Amino acid sequence: MVLAMSRPFKHPKTGVYYFRKAVPDDLRAVIGKREEKISLRTKSPAEARVAYAQIAAEVENRWKALRSKPEPLTYRQIVALAGEAYRELVHAVGDNPGDPEIWTHVLRLQFEARAFEQQEAWMGPHVDDLLLRKGISTDPDSRRRLIEELDKALIQAAAVLKRNAEGDYRPDPDAERFPQWDVPKPVSAAPVASAGRWTLTGLVEDWWKEASAAGTKPATYESYRNTMSKFVAFLGHDDASRITGDDVVGFKDHRLAEVNPRTGKPISPKTVKDSDLSGLKSIFAWAVSNRRMTENPATGITIKLGKKVKLRPKGFTDEEALALLKAAWNHRPGREHPKLAAAKKWTPWLCAYTGARIGEMVQLRKEDVRQVGEHWVLTITPEAGTVKTNEAREVVLHSHLVELGFPAFIASCELGHLFLTPAPDGTLRGPWRTAKNRVTEFVRTVVTDPNVQPNHGWRHRVKTVGMEVGMAPRVLDAMQGHSPKTAGDTYGDVTIKALALEVAKLPRYEVDVVTQKASL
Repeated sequence: MVLAMSRPFKHPKTGVYYFRKAVPDDLRAVIGKREEKISLRTKSPAEARVAYAQIAAEVENRWKALRSKPEPLTYRQIVALAGEAYRELVHAVGDNPGDPEIWTHVLRLQFEARAFEQQEAWMGPHVDDLLLRKGISTDPDSRRRLIEELDKALIQAAAVLKRNAEGDYRPDPDAERFPQWDVPKPVSAAPVASAGRWTLTGLVEDWWKEASAAGTKPATYESYRNTMSKFVAFLGHDDASRITGDDVVGFKDHRLAEVNPRTGKPISPKTVKDSDLSGLKSIFAWAVSNRRMTENPATGITIKLGKKVKLRPKGFTDEEALALLKAAWNHRPGREHPKLAAAKKWTPWLCAYTGARIGEMVQLRKEDVRQVGEHWVLTITPEAGTVKTNEAREVVLHSHLVELGFPAFIASCELGHLFLTPAPDGTLRGPWRTAKNRVTEFVRTVVTDPNVQPNHGWRHRVKTVGMEVGMAPRVLDAMQGHSPKTAGDTYGDVTIKALALEVAKLPRYEVDVVTQKASL
């Protein structure tokens, strides 16, 4: 199949047009894939041609930036780039800016990020995307100053859009402060190292062909692929035959010195050990066993982790649980998709009474919920998406969920996923991740303690409450998808009747949606 296409590609099933282009050989290690494939979000040939040209230019600019040597930006260029972002946002949203409260909230978040010196986490990803779209590779100091200017520009844009939302469309008198952006003169491209017989990125892809057939999760593949891309970028070449133990040690030290752009904090040693080093060891071990490499250069290289300071229990407190459920029940959709609004309302309640993982809840389908006698049963199955154990399990819904109207909500939905919409090509991974992240962000607005995980806190709480009320351990484990503790626990089945008897022991979370008072 020819991937270097010069015109939009029409999906044979959906009719949606796509941009598709093969990634050049010298950039595949850095980008981490062999093809750029981007939905043009239209079935109109005319609209597709316009969108195709725009995305083609952006892709070429990204590739140019990745090939270029970092060059400093002048202050005028930095302000001009911030102006580009300002104009893009105002142009994209100005005609339909929505409720003024949206922009009041955005402004509040902007000022909070500034007050807590979180501009790197808040603005850093936007800056990186802007630089790539413009084809710019710059130095750390220029990037830092661009973060500051983009912060100012987006606050200015949010204020303009708030006025637009209030019906005030007078021109922004300060918009002229941004100079015109002029494309910098091209800089020399960085040399690309030649590869030997086996490439590092190729090892990951070959490993995945076997691992996917054996049931390995896509998340593991994504983690290994991202780690290898970072390793290749650190080395400056993609030749597996040239790797030494010193290279791995150097990469480990490099990663420990890096800053996470989302949090503004250094990469944690646990992440480097459990994600980066573990990924390299696994891929290299596979390469050795498949005669791609003669030895595993990551063998014996590790990080000794100290015991993590524990400041609180892992589960939600009574107060946190009630506050979160109250916020979820009273959530009212704004301009978000109805399925996402439903996810914010129902998934916290489902997690509270099932102890399921948030990813398992956001991928639920209508056909996964059924009535068996007097009980409503929810099936968590790999057919719907990702299940950590690769095994389907059943959970009986608590009577309170039935009283709150969850079965009625199910009846009102069409067949298919309740809380997300698959991508035009039928894949779920992207929409699933987006839905999960949006729910997590919603939870974080209520439970702000960074020492408790925003959704996993329910799994710990259900286990704690289950023990307090005397739920049978084996049934509690089966409900949450935990492995049997002994060989004897694998004998016999945890039936719907057994589940119903134990789930009924969980106390109700009483939330008064009228007075907004809650109690256990």
